[in-house]
Amino acid sequence: METAVASPEKASAIKGRPREFCADAALAAALRVFWSKGYEGTSLTDLTEAMGITRPSLYAAFGNKEALFRKALDLYEQEKLCYISASLDQPTAREVARHLLWGSMENQTSSCEPHGCLGVISAVACGVEAESIRRDVLERGKVARVALIQRLERARAEGDLPADADVEGLTSFLYAIVQGMAVQAGAGATREDLIRLIDTSLLMWPSK
Repeated sequence: METAVASPEKASAIKGRPREFCADAALAAALRVFWSKGYEGTSLTDLTEAMGITRPSLYAAFGNKEALFRKALDLYEQEKLCYISASLDQPTAREVARHLLWGSMENQTSSCEPHGCLGVISAVACGVEAESIRRDVLERGKVARVALIQRLERARAEGDLPADADVEGLTSFLYAIVQGMAVQAGAGATREDLIRLIDTSLLMWPSK
């Protein structure tokens, strides 16, 4: 029996055939799944169903689950965490803190997205499979933490914070509030609940 051989032109057309799905839309769908279920709680079936693609298409476009998560995390940082850099541009340390907490709260309670924080959800992952993901999330978090410390150190040097202010302690305080809000939002806390938490937290902010 003769085997049909595709012509070079036909083979080239098949090889160069464009994807039948929008990679950006598929990645956004994957982000929502990871954000809702966390890295460990998300299966490949969850992802392919949400993205509307097959497993071979997922592997071809994004790599494995770990690689896809890192791409989703990049998208999350670009689209959902822009409030962090905006916070650092605020004129006073108190406004930096307020903007950071409000930005986090808005992000965690959006009616259009899953509640909670993708970074916090994934940082507490503890399985062997998720260990490299956890390390990556924590390393990314260190970059933002250093930037916040530097901004508060500048505020102290300019007299905007007391000379004896513990900048690293204040940074840890803000991180604890942000992470606590993420956990509470994921557990069903309302926007009003978190606003009350922010207001109470700011009452403890040091005065000049």
